[in-house]
Amino acid sequence: MLATASPYTITWEKLPDDFVLPDDPVDNINQPTLAAALTESLQLAGKLPATALTPTNYGICAKVNDRFVVKAPDWAFIPHITVDRAEVFRSYTPHLQGEIPAIVLEFLSDTDGTEYSVKETYPPGKYFYYEQILQVPNYGIFEPVTGQLELYRLQESGQYKLTAPDEEGRFWIPEMQLFLGVWQGSRENRPGYWLRWWDEQGNLLLWGTERVALEQQRTEQERQRAEQERQRADRLLAQLRAAGIEPED
Repeated sequence: MLATASPYTITWEKLPDDFVLPDDPVDNINQPTLAAALTESLQLAGKLPATALTPTNYGICAKVNDRFVVKAPDWAFIPHITVDRAEVFRSYTPHLQGEIPAIVLEFLSDTDGTEYSVKETYPPGKYFYYEQILQVPNYGIFEPVTGQLELYRLQESGQYKLTAPDEEGRFWIPEMQLFLGVWQGSRENRPGYWLRWWDEQGNLLLWGTERVALEQQRTEQERQRAEQERQRADRLLAQLRAAGIEPED
């Protein structure tokens, strides 16, 4: 499949089986945890369609000027794939196997600046690849230590523009009909900053542990209400008996 809207010759081809993927280790222990948290809340809230894909450190490829390029964002949301999941076990090719990602996220872990690279020559930089080749509508760069989130939105000009958050410090992602923002707290014994989702009404999409805790809280509140009602009934019964009135069963 050939793309013609770019000054570069781009073809959307499946990565050959003998193509050697980079075997880079995950940069740090936080990345898998941050990524899993993003996916979990979407799934539990019913915001993850059966045909959606949320790859983590997973190659998204294209052929640029007759050479394969593969970049593996720390997390991405692909709204719809058109092939069986078994066909994307090594890499994913937009347009050929489904839609382009609605958003890609990179979690900063060092100071080499690869997330900001606009290098055009082979192999191209991440920023350039997401903007000019894949044309991903939303590109987020998150610094887990400071909690800073930068969200770049693809403009009609075909270039990214750094967007400003709303008054709540969140970014609206229209392709997902959700807000993305930074939340501070603890999960899996990791205190610090996390990326979280909020719906249009501003409700936080909860993790599984939060849902369990909320249900336990509701159960305890219901138990307390029932106990209060029982105590009121006992007091009323005692008052009636003191007045010489024996209530009927």
